[in-house]
Amino acid sequence: MILALLPFYPLISAMALLTLGKRLPWFLASVLSVTSVLASAISTAILMSQLAIQEQGAIQVTLWSWFSLYGNGEVPVNVAFNFDALSAVMCAVVSGVGFLIHLYAAAYMKTDDNFHRFMAFMNLFIVAMLILVLADNLVLLYLGWEGVGLCSFLLIGFWYQSKENVAAARKAFIVTRIGDTSMAIGLFWLFNSLGSLNIESVNQLAIQTWQTGDNTVFWIALLLLGGAVGKSAQLPLHTWLPDAMAGPTPVSALIHAATMVTAGVYLIARLHDVFILAPEVMTIVAMIGALTLLLAGIAALFQYDIKRVLAYSTMSQIGYMMLALGAGAWSAGIFHLMTHAFFKALLFLTAGSIIWALHHEQNIYRMGGMFKRLPVESILLTIGLVCLIALPGTSGFFSKEAIIAELWSSPTAGPVFWWAAIIGAFITSIYSCRLFFLVCLGTARNTVNLEPTMHIAFKVALFTLAMLSLIGSWFYADLTPWFSAEITKTTNDPAWLHVIAIVTPFIGLLFSWFYFSGFRQGDKQQISQSGKNLNEKTFYLFCHRGLGIDRLYQVLLVTPYIRLSQLNRKDIIDGAVMLLAWYTHLFKEVWQSSQNGHLRWYASAFALGFVLLTAGWLL
Repeated sequence: MILALLPFYPLISAMALLTLGKRLPWFLASVLSVTSVLASAISTAILMSQLAIQEQGAIQVTLWSWFSLYGNGEVPVNVAFNFDALSAVMCAVVSGVGFLIHLYAAAYMKTDDNFHRFMAFMNLFIVAMLILVLADNLVLLYLGWEGVGLCSFLLIGFWYQSKENVAAARKAFIVTRIGDTSMAIGLFWLFNSLGSLNIESVNQLAIQTWQTGDNTVFWIALLLLGGAVGKSAQLPLHTWLPDAMAGPTPVSALIHAATMVTAGVYLIARLHDVFILAPEVMTIVAMIGALTLLLAGIAALFQYDIKRVLAYSTMSQIGYMMLALGAGAWSAGIFHLMTHAFFKALLFLTAGSIIWALHHEQNIYRMGGMFKRLPVESILLTIGLVCLIALPGTSGFFSKEAIIAELWSSPTAGPVFWWAAIIGAFITSIYSCRLFFLVCLGTARNTVNLEPTMHIAFKVALFTLAMLSLIGSWFYADLTPWFSAEITKTTNDPAWLHVIAIVTPFIGLLFSWFYFSGFRQGDKQQISQSGKNLNEKTFYLFCHRGLGIDRLYQVLLVTPYIRLSQLNRKDIIDGAVMLLAWYTHLFKEVWQSSQNGHLRWYASAFALGFVLLTAGWLL
């Protein structure tokens, strides 16, 4: 019963908020939306305790029969939930971190005229995400998958009065639809090949039906990877995520940092037996992760919007998760998913507090001196950045090291990917220090009177996330026994690998200390020149704009499509159809004119017809 109700608490709240709207006062609307997610978080904790003491590997419940498909016999599709070790971790992240972000959002969006609609959309997102991670079949999973995409669209464009927000929402919707289409084709092919939609059965049947390296499983895994790449903002379908920062900060924290963007990671982990049978695709997963890790890290170095820095950082960290999955280190990838949700939510929400205090200023070149002006927020931001850099003792250190340790000896990854992860860690240290120096140190470059930020809801959410960011690794549960197979084999890696992995972030810190000395000391001339370079110098501008990938898509895809649309503005296909309609109309007019009611006309027409028939017969 507890499992059956898990997604329904926020669903009921969302329906109530959408129905009653502004008739509910702010306090009641806040309590309704926040406590509904808290109820899901408490239910998840109860289910996790039950899962730990029972012998079965999962708790399952079927709510009702949905419909049936017919392939190799009748295949029922039920609305049914499956709560196992993997979905337990995901539910804990979605409902636990989601509760803290909802609490923060209730205060952050208090003065918005459409507060009720915003909280309803946030609740609906939690519903869709819980359905996605609890679904016991692929159809229900896809329903949740599309649900989170819809909620992302609604929340990115929540402030629809701005053209920028509308364009960002539309871009996110279109780009992720490309991946979703790939995923849908893969699911159809999977059902056609195996005749089942139940996720557990699909994993078992895949091992029984295919051999490692079969052509069919290769293409199915590749198509499913397309869906994961789109939803998790990995190359080449990553361009929507930085623009999605146009939405309210709680949206960025919940959807585009902690939960929705990890859906692709969850999909690959959930269907791990299918991917294990396609080692070439596993290598592609690792390759995509490594490239995204490096390119997004470089792009983060040249951003001046604090939220876009964190957005590129999110893409980079999900690249680490993809690297783990590509290496077959499933447990390490999910571990980093969990810890990343803690410290990245903390970073986004703390950034939101700073933006709030500075009257919605997001340009880091116009900040500075926050340690003096906003000491609490600066300390919290520092904690988040320390975890992002993965300094020893933090949750980010343990999860990132768990990934790096698996790469060198993996048959689907190897030394090249290990070095990519090390370089990525070095870049992470640099852009994190750059952000810290520009925001927290030096002198204030924005002298506006600060808005008060330490609302009680802010305090509870931020301090809890800060604690989880530091000690989140204590909650690590090794999921390796849950996965039926691990690609990575335990070997005796050279000791120097671990030394380099631990030392690299410190090298990045040392490099940043000297390279960004002007930022650290508050040198206004150097800071001003750096900001000017981003607007004027070609290389800086190229990196600032995401290494030109958006421009490439504009030239190769968007511009040709627009020109084709302009050429076809009168719609050639529709014109051909209308031409047929014109001929039909002409034929009707001719025959209608022949029916004039004149007897002599009818007699003449009869005679002419008789002559023509006779001539035709004689010829």
